[in-house]
Amino acid sequence: MHITIRQLQVFEAVARHASYTRAAKGLHLTQPAVSMQIKQLEGSVGLPLFEQIGKRIFLTQAGEAMLRHAQTIIGHLAAAREEMDDLKGVDSGRLRISVASTVNYFATRLLARFARQHPGVKITLDVTNRETLLQNLERNLPDVVLMGAPPKGLDLQADAFMDNPLIMIAPPDHRFAKRRTIALGNLDTETFVVRESGSGTRIAMERFFNLKAFEPFATIEMTDNEAIKQSVEAGLGLAIVSIHTVELELAAKRLIKLNIKGMPIMRRWYVGHRRGKRLSPTAQAFRQFVIDEGARQAVS
Repeated sequence: MHITIRQLQVFEAVARHASYTRAAKGLHLTQPAVSMQIKQLEGSVGLPLFEQIGKRIFLTQAGEAMLRHAQTIIGHLAAAREEMDDLKGVDSGRLRISVASTVNYFATRLLARFARQHPGVKITLDVTNRETLLQNLERNLPDVVLMGAPPKGLDLQADAFMDNPLIMIAPPDHRFAKRRTIALGNLDTETFVVRESGSGTRIAMERFFNLKAFEPFATIEMTDNEAIKQSVEAGLGLAIVSIHTVELELAAKRLIKLNIKGMPIMRRWYVGHRRGKRLSPTAQAFRQFVIDEGARQAVS
């Protein structure tokens, strides 16, 4: 069989997405180019690798076997690339970072400072929700992640580097805007705009509500921090968010912080990676940089 690495990469992407269109988008190729690569691979193998049933595509038995080999080969190539990056040193390596969407508000500033110190580093930043970030960790895709409290059961080396206070935000004209302290029970007629189930902020909010035996009158679920902030500003409801996500809105007085008894909810940000992963010098340098920056900000 005459098979190219590119064909295997395209095949793995189509199998992972179960879609030629999404694979093409992720690989920055046209759909005809992806189809041609799969056709050539099937020609070399001598068997069909996909079958279409209705509007969906599925791996054939040959496709399932080929996927196992493709993932092994791609994994070996990634390991070889990392070893070569190790030999190149910190300033010419690659850095693959996944960050929870809430962390992105200050992660970009961290990356900018790190990039100025190491201008030769090639950085890939993936901003995603907590569920997808954990899936990426399971697949060993990122070098380093920035996230909230790591879950139990996932073998991570994770170090806290910064406090992450959660506060309750409201529009400036809210009826309790000028109250010095507010009991959570006084908000039992309020609607809350909340993150999706599984979000670290959502988990912390639900624990706080359970501790206070509080049940919101109604909730509206959103998966985007910006949408939540805009909804609260428009008067759609209240929300519990990381203070790092609303610094600009609070300064501009487009949102206010309600002084709720028992808040802020104190959480921490973590920098982590899979335990046993061989971090490149670049990834090691970034991990230490994040920890040092967190310590510096805590002192200042």
